[in-house]
Amino acid sequence: MMAMSSRLPLRSSLALASLRLVNRTSRVLGVGQGTVAGGRVALRIDPQLVRRMSANRRIILVSGTNGKTTTTALVVAALGGATTNATGSNMSAGIVAALASDRQSLTVLEVDEAFLATVAEATQPEVIVLLNLSRDQLDRAAEVRVLAEKWRTTLHNSSATIVANSADPLVVYAAIAQMNSKVIWCDVGSSWTMDARSCPQCTEPLNPDGQWQCECGFAKPTPDFVLGETLNGAAGAVNLHMALPGGFNRSNAALAVVAASLLDTPLETAAQRVSTVREVAGRFTMRQREGQAFRLMLAKNPAGVSALIGLVAGGRNVVVSINDLIADGIDPSWLYDAPFDQLRGSTVWCTGERSLDLATRLDYADVTAKVVTVDELASQIHSAEPVDVIANYTAFAAWLESTSPC
Repeated sequence: MMAMSSRLPLRSSLALASLRLVNRTSRVLGVGQGTVAGGRVALRIDPQLVRRMSANRRIILVSGTNGKTTTTALVVAALGGATTNATGSNMSAGIVAALASDRQSLTVLEVDEAFLATVAEATQPEVIVLLNLSRDQLDRAAEVRVLAEKWRTTLHNSSATIVANSADPLVVYAAIAQMNSKVIWCDVGSSWTMDARSCPQCTEPLNPDGQWQCECGFAKPTPDFVLGETLNGAAGAVNLHMALPGGFNRSNAALAVVAASLLDTPLETAAQRVSTVREVAGRFTMRQREGQAFRLMLAKNPAGVSALIGLVAGGRNVVVSINDLIADGIDPSWLYDAPFDQLRGSTVWCTGERSLDLATRLDYADVTAKVVTVDELASQIHSAEPVDVIANYTAFAAWLESTSPC
């Protein structure tokens, strides 16, 4: 790291020293994860630090509403290792901290969808992976069509190769603007289509299921890769077996494998490597509290909840934890867009700062709901099987902190 600092301008070296000092102090004091505060200070000292730290790297950016952290981890695994922002700190401050932490040439960065333009311009990536776009925390994030337009502007003159989910009309709308015709279309499916019911090009009604097409000519592209029982491309089929649960994670893995192949990793090797990933940043881990086992999952918007409900539906007990801190979004009205009616037949234990709002939403869906604190759960749930927990950001972090590995 000293050799790297000596090649940087004095301002950049001072910014890096400040970054490390502030983040170390943050960790010692137990304030945050020690990945963001230092980055903010460093960027105030040297606003060009991300650009300078990105030089001589081969960079993949991963962005989308859902699945960013998991897909980023899967790309890292597929490559056999890389510099990354594994904690999910995906805005400029967290990204500069990740770049400062490791000087591997291969670098994979999760990027908040609203920051893609800024980060792509600064890092000049070789590859950008576009997962999906759907409504998300409207009190702090832009409306989804606005984000699609921003992506479109960003990608228009980008020199990166775009790996795009061709099943998502909003992703397609953004990616087709790429002037260099370097888009690899991957038909990996989409379990959430409620935000793509009108054509993003002409606003006429659009059925986004299957081989969608609008009368204006906007249509689902012919895919370069198709995910079925295997991942099929021009060079043949690759088996894609996952330790992570859920079809959505298999879709994430397919995009990760294709992205890794663009940085010289054979498809078969990449697929084998992603199959060994069992958890990502605590997601899908088995934890225990007072003898009761829980499986922890994170969701922060209707599309995320919809994907996870497919995993937990049919369980006798399900815990849903909803907080409303800044990181979560303070407006819980999105709960009414999530398909909680699919949990009929289960008892849903409502915890978190918005447990009453959640219980009201479940009552409208004719789902049995019980409002409890996390401390009360272990004494009220007696299950021989692990109980599934769906939690949003800060609630998920609290679950990780208050439980121990099984």
